[in-house]
Amino acid sequence: MSHQDRSRGLALNSRHLDQALQWLLAGISWKSIALRQDCTWTPRILVRAALLWAWSDELTLEERFSTSRRLVAHLAPQHGPLAESSQAFMKLLRRWTASLVSLVVIALRERVRKTLSGQWECCGFAVFGVDGSRVELPRTKSHEAAYSASPKRSGKKKRNRRKQPGSAAATKKANVPQMWLTTLFHVGTGLPWNWRTGPSDSSEREHALDMLESLPQKGLLTGDAGFVGYDFAQAILRSGRHLLIRVGANIKLLRKLAYVRESEGTVYVWPDKAAKNLLPPLVFRLVVAQGPRHPIYLITSVRNSKKLSDQAVRGLYRKRWLVELFYRHLKQTFQKRKLRSLSAENAAVELEWSLVGLWGLGLSAAVEIAKDEVPLSRISMAGVLKSFRRLMRDYLHPAERGQSLCALLRRALVDTYLRKNKASRDYPRKRKHERTGSPTIADATAQQIKQARMLKFLEKG
Repeated sequence: MSHQDRSRGLALNSRHLDQALQWLLAGISWKSIALRQDCTWTPRILVRAALLWAWSDELTLEERFSTSRRLVAHLAPQHGPLAESSQAFMKLLRRWTASLVSLVVIALRERVRKTLSGQWECCGFAVFGVDGSRVELPRTKSHEAAYSASPKRSGKKKRNRRKQPGSAAATKKANVPQMWLTTLFHVGTGLPWNWRTGPSDSSEREHALDMLESLPQKGLLTGDAGFVGYDFAQAILRSGRHLLIRVGANIKLLRKLAYVRESEGTVYVWPDKAAKNLLPPLVFRLVVAQGPRHPIYLITSVRNSKKLSDQAVRGLYRKRWLVELFYRHLKQTFQKRKLRSLSAENAAVELEWSLVGLWGLGLSAAVEIAKDEVPLSRISMAGVLKSFRRLMRDYLHPAERGQSLCALLRRALVDTYLRKNKASRDYPRKRKHERTGSPTIADATAQQIKQARMLKFLEKG
């Protein structure tokens, strides 16, 4: 009797945990993963152990492995004994994480589209946000070699400034190594979709372009002012996808260029370098939203206001801030602000399975919450994680009535009372966000209009 209390004939908590893992990994073919014949692990068992390893709250990675191995052995007693070495487990993950995560991610994306179809589109578009953040690492030579910022090679000689106690230069050596993480997330569900990692000075735009093919056609990508750039925007538009980004003082917008049939709000992004290289101007619609203190300038490639109204544009950009909530879940709730692995290879493995594990938790909760027609924004990731860890800790206990995993997830909701505005509190602020500023908006010159007409004439052949 698998997952049963033989003495009383009651189902154990482990049964609900087993059902959750089976649901997350259902339909995945492991034929492309060829482990050694003498290996005691199988791809399916290895992925189960990796997810439990990521969900565990033990203090060390070795203790987490012991917990996950013990759970996997209980959930699959017919498999036989598993290797007890955590070093062998990490070696397998280093070798196969890329392939295994690729298979799991494809399955999770399909699960999102099928089980959360009502939340797939926002305002008629499949909307995805992109943003980056840094994850701290232990200060080891391996991490410093793999993730330290590349030296800036410039012709200017740096001045020898005397380091003052407490200054940024004096505390630079105390900073720990960091890994850069760029995440694509689905705005309708708030779940991750894809990610890329690299050194602490990695380019968000390059990571976003590398993940572009994972987005559905006609999807809409939204980002902050860090994703402004002619080359980046041109690549997005040429792929057949739409763009919605915030612009600031680092960009110049043109009006009345007469390159296309213009309407209210039509603007162009056409840097001098692009014009000199005979590259066409990029056409957008400008929407101004009132922020907490200053106006926010947004441009979108959806120029038809009937397809996407100005109010919808403001609402979609406001939802882009869900990625900040995702990073908060990853770093604070999931306790991944600083990874525990001492080597660069193991840290990459730890972060990959942490992201997959967090995705699995969020998807399991979202499906249960959606059944009760509760907004997904009310999901409490702290409550979700607590529910899974409770079953992992008490997996040998009989399941109590009303305490199944589905029931616990449906109750993992944030309360609805209104919270006070923390901005009015007088405690000291750790960091001050610099104002993005307003873009320069100018009418096109006669020379620019003439050149735009010439380009349009050449395009028509």
